[in-house]
Formats: sequence, structure tokens, C-alpha cells
Amino acid sequence: MTTPTPDVSNGDNRSFSLVQGGPLYRIQQRLGLIPRRGLGISRRMIFFTLLTWVPIMVWAIVNERVFLGVVTEPLLQHFGVHVRCLVAIPLLITAEAVAQAISRRIFPCFVTSGLVTEDMIPRFVEILRQAVRLRDSWVAAAMMVVLAVLLAWRFMGADGALHEDTLSWAISGESGLPRMGFGGWWFLFVVRPVFIFFLLHWVWKLFVAAVVFWRIAHLDLRLVPLHPDRVGGLGFLEQAPFAFSLVILAISSVVASHWAHQILYHDAHVTSFIPQLALFMAIIVVIFLGPLLLFSPQLGQLKRRSLLTYGSLVTEHCRLVHKRWIVGESVENEVVLDATELGAVTDPVWMYEAVARIRMAPLSNRSLLAVVVPALLPIILVFAIEAVVLYM
Repeated sequence: MTTPTPDVSNGDNRSFSLVQGGPLYRIQQRLGLIPRRGLGISRRMIFFTLLTWVPIMVWAIVNERVFLGVVTEPLLQHFGVHVRCLVAIPLLITAEAVAQAISRRIFPCFVTSGLVTEDMIPRFVEILRQAVRLRDSWVAAAMMVVLAVLLAWRFMGADGALHEDTLSWAISGESGLPRMGFGGWWFLFVVRPVFIFFLLHWVWKLFVAAVVFWRIAHLDLRLVPLHPDRVGGLGFLEQAPFAFSLVILAISSVVASHWAHQILYHDAHVTSFIPQLALFMAIIVVIFLGPLLLFSPQLGQLKRRSLLTYGSLVTEHCRLVHKRWIVGESVENEVVLDATELGAVTDPVWMYEAVARIRMAPLSNRSLLAVVVPALLPIILVFAIEAVVLYM
């Protein structure tokens, strides 16, 4: 078992973790869910499954609400309940291991690659220290707890009546007025708040990452215009979206579970969800790829400046070549013409073309796939349901 890399808050000026720290992390450590070394992913997945799903299932089995019979829409038909407990929450927990590895890997690259020079390291370290304080904010954690609890009440009217058919499996009308059983209350005030809090916690991590990127982007980074990654040496940031792939998969799974229920039991058609899908995909792409666009101003400035400087160099080099080898005249600036770094005419031309191909953000097809694939995968499976039903 290896010791995790120390955080910047512990003196390592090249490392920052989105995961190891914060109120939720410390509370779970005190409860024994997170060991001194490692993240305790497995034990936390088991714990939150026992906390969320098992009580509801036990109550539903005892009250015969798992299958058709007592209620017209039993618990088994409400995929959203099971997906939140057995898929989404475990995915949000597992995502911490991925984010931990990626955040530990990319932030030191700013220093080791030379983008952050020696004289900028103190400012870089201060940026990471500020990020640690932001990540560990108790005020933010308290606000997330309050918001997660309050969101549960949006399903209840002023008279306590239920306005959401998601909990129809837990409703009893034996006394004339609809009354909700223990399973419904547990879902409303335990399962949903736990899921929403984990989700808000990841939104906060994404915000912290965006703040760090924004502040680093305002440093005078030593970007390299001829770097083969076509983003001045920032290519290592293309892997950053993978830190949130499992988070996106968790969100998409919950959305897909609701659509699946509507298709199977409420005669909805997949075409009715296309506008919602388009909006969902647009939001996901903007939110999870947007932080990398914070480097666009520096890359745009690099490209504009380099096109001028390298354009002038190529013009001078080609003019001298033409004068010596085509016109047959002597040249006055043989240093440029005979420079071994420039070589043949194709080398300066390649340099100019390399500068012209500089991209405006450290994004690639891999970055886009890291967001789009987990967002679409559950949706594709749901859309396939209707095709299967039609052939049955």
C-alpha cells in the first residue's frame, strides 16, 4: 500500500488534489469510511448502498410493494430509485479515485514542463493554496447540505400532499387521503438528499478546478508556439475532463432512468425526449469542457503574436533563398540563410504552418469523448428500449 502524494497544503508545491480534503472527506475519515491511506471507495459504496437502498427494499418487501398487486406502479417499475442508490451514488464515489489520479498528475505538469518558470512558482503555489482553502470551505459545505435538504421539499405542497408520481409506490389511500409510508419518506429525506449532496459536492469541485484554471491562465505562462500538441504545451490538460466522466455517467443514468419509466409505463416515445436530450447534451458539454476555455485568451494571443514573428522569419528566409538560388545574387544576411536550426526552406514553412494550427483551447477529440460518451451511453440504452418493445 503506497502513501498518497502530499497535498499542496502540506508543503508540496507541485501537487493539488480535488478530492483529499474538505468537510465531507474529514467527516468520512472520522466515521472510519475513509482510511488513513487510500480513499476507501469499496467500503463507502457498501455503506451508502446499505444506507439508501436496503431500507427502502426491506420496507417494500414487507408491505408487498415491490411487484404488482397492492399498488399499480410498484417499486420495481421506478428505475430512478434503484439507479440513484445502486448506480449513481456509487459512481459519484468511484469518480473520486479517477479525479484524484488526474488532478495529482496534471497540476505538477505546469512546473515540470516549464510553463511556470522559477520566478512564477511562488504565485503558482499561492494559487493552489487558495484552491485548498476553497475546496475545504465549511460554509460551502453547509450551503450544500441545506440546499440538498430543501430540494426534497419541492415534491411537497403546503398541505403535505405529494405532487410527484415518482413516489406512487409508497402511497397508501386506505383512509381516504393519500398517505406516504416509511419507504417514501426514506427516499424523500435520505436517498434524494444524499444523492443531491454528492452531486452538489462534485459541482463544487468543478467550480474549484475552474477557479484554479482561471488563475493559472492569468499567469505569464511560457507557452511554446511550435509545441506539437498545438496548444503551446498545454496538451496535458486534455485529460482533465476524464476526471468527471463518471460524474457525467451518474447524472445521465438518473435522467435515463426517468425516461425509461416514461417509455415503458406511460406510453412516451423517444422522439418526445429529443429536445430534452439536445438541451441536456449542450449543458453537459458547456459545463464540463468550459473551464478549459479559460486558456483561450492566452492561446489566441500566442497564435496572433507568433504568426507575426514567424511570418516575418519565413518571409526573410524565403526571400534570401530566392535571391541566392533563383536570381543568383549574393545575400547580405547569410546568418539567417545558413542557420542550421532553420535548415531547408521546408523547415521555416513547417514552423509557420505549425503556428497557424495552434488551437484556441486545450481540447481534443479525446476530451470531447470523455464528456459525450458517458452522457450518451445510458440514453442510447433507453432509446433502444422502445425498439425492443416494438419487436416484442
